[in-house]
Parts: sequence; C-alpha cells; structure tokens
Amino acid sequence: MPWRQTRDPYAIWLSEVILQQTRVRQGLPYYHDFITTYPIVHDLAAASEDEVLRHWQGLGYYSRARNMHHTAQQVVREYDGQFPNTYAELLKLRGVGQYTAAAIASFAFGEKVAVLDGNVYRVLARVFGITADIAAPATRKQFQQLADSLISADAPDQFNQAIMEFGAIQCTPVNPDCLFCPLQSQCFAFQHGMVNELPVKSKAKAGRTRYFHYLVLRYGDTIYLRKRAAKDIWQGLYDFALTETDAPTLPAVEVLEAVEKLGGTVATNRVAEPTETYRHVLSHQKVEAKFQPIWLSEPLPDEALIGSGLAPFTAAEAEQLPKPILIVNYLQKTSF
Repeated sequence: MPWRQTRDPYAIWLSEVILQQTRVRQGLPYYHDFITTYPIVHDLAAASEDEVLRHWQGLGYYSRARNMHHTAQQVVREYDGQFPNTYAELLKLRGVGQYTAAAIASFAFGEKVAVLDGNVYRVLARVFGITADIAAPATRKQFQQLADSLISADAPDQFNQAIMEFGAIQCTPVNPDCLFCPLQSQCFAFQHGMVNELPVKSKAKAGRTRYFHYLVLRYGDTIYLRKRAAKDIWQGLYDFALTETDAPTLPAVEVLEAVEKLGGTVATNRVAEPTETYRHVLSHQKVEAKFQPIWLSEPLPDEALIGSGLAPFTAAEAEQLPKPILIVNYLQKTSF
C-alpha cells in the first residue's frame, strides 16, 4: 500500500480519509486519483467543492469528501500548509477523529499512540478475552488504554501497522487461521472456545426505506438537474427533480401535478413509462428510486428555475457534475 511507504502526513491523511468505510481494493484507485490530481495539500485546498466531489463520486459517505476539502483549506490557512505533528493537535482538524489522528501521528511522526480500528478491536478482544460491546462508546477507552500499554515506544508505526495487518490477514472476522497462529497459546478466545463469540458487537437498528420518484425533465438536448441542499443525504451532489413518498409507486396524475408545480408543460406527443426500481443501501437507510422521463413542450421559465433550484445542462455538462451513484447508474443506461 503506497501510503505505508511514506511519512508524508498529507498522503497518509488522504489514505485514511478514503479508507474510512471503504475497502482497500475499492479505495486504492481513488487514492491514486487524488494524489495525482492534488499532489500537495495546497492543490486540494484550491480546488472547488464540486470538483472534489466529482473525483469522490462512487465512494459514498460524501461528508468525508467535504470534510477533507475543508481540512485541506484549514491546514493551508491555519498551519501554513504543514500538518500538525502531534496527536492532540491533529484532533483539532475537521473530520479527523481519534483513529485518523493516531494513524497520522504514528506513521508520519513516530508518536507513541495506538490506533483502534475494527481489526485491532478484534485482535485485542480475542487475545485478552474482552467481552465488552465494541459498538458502545464507553468501550473505546478500555481498548485504547490496553492498546497504548502494548505499543512499542521505539517503533509505534510498525506496531500499529502490524496489529492491523494481523487482524486483516490472520485474525480474520470469519474462519481465522487459529491453527497456525503465533498467539495461540496466549489467546483467551482460542483457549476458551470463544473465537466465534469475540468481539461482541451489538447490531445496529434496521434502517428505514425511502421511496424516491425522480422527474427527469428534458427539453431538446437539455436536461434539468439541481444541487442537493444540506441536512440530507448526498449534500452538494446533483440529481433530478424529486418527489419522495411513503409508497413505491407514484400515480400518473401526481406526476403531472409535480411537473406543473415546477412550472413545466408536458409534451403530450412523447410519453415514457417510469424505469425499474434502482436500489441503493446507505448506512442507516435504503433508497428505492424510479426515474420518470418527462419531455417538456418548452423550456422551464427562469422563475421556475429559481424556485426549484433546477438548472439546464447538456449531457456533456451533466457528465462532469458530481452525482450520487444512483444517478450515475441511471445515466449510464440512458441515451441522450
């Protein structure tokens, strides 16, 4: 992994942000894209949010990208483009939590502070027989104190990397290689037949399902999209006019009413059925979306655009906008 071959805090920070909630195989191409497009933190800070989100497109959890962009600007503005070199100071950066701060501090600056990720929790819980729920916030302190008591003062970076790799390769969540494990004789879970019971993690509550009915408004070679506002999923990304309901279908009469509310006039000589359902699973909710192509008899008037937040784009322009993967998947199956 290229971010483990450097002590550049910018590169390490970039990798840690990308790999939050993302597997290495999926995140690696994004890391190479970002480090190539924005070789230093000043380049990332100078980019527009739309541009950063476009490069992030497909990774999900877009608040990470917005926080990353803000943090780059913060480092340039408040630290003269140099990342803080201590764990305590790194925690002051936006979007940098305890794990990311510990990773940067140990890998870039050799500070003796232990990282805690899922792999580390699993190794410590099994080896030391810890039955506390790792999903409970209060449990973190117990694991952090234990990890900090074990970490090497001479090579904290190697210790952190080793225990994470050990969890990823040897002490895996399912079917760990206990038979050939070097910690077998001192592993509480192995000695007590509790490998499959540890670590203990309570299940998250089932997420709600939301039904999105997208109105894909078109006039000639123009397609109308809008930028999603704050306080909801996909903030800052572009999608179509949206009607959200509690049901998976939207009657045709309500489709027409929604278009009229947007100031549009439907071209009656060209009608299309809504698409099949597109499903997208997020951390705490599921989205089931249908797309209803609507051809307009005339462009949307300016006052309608102002009121709805919609704006006209060509297909080429729409391609360059940052969009939820749900919208990307639909556009890839649709010819304009």
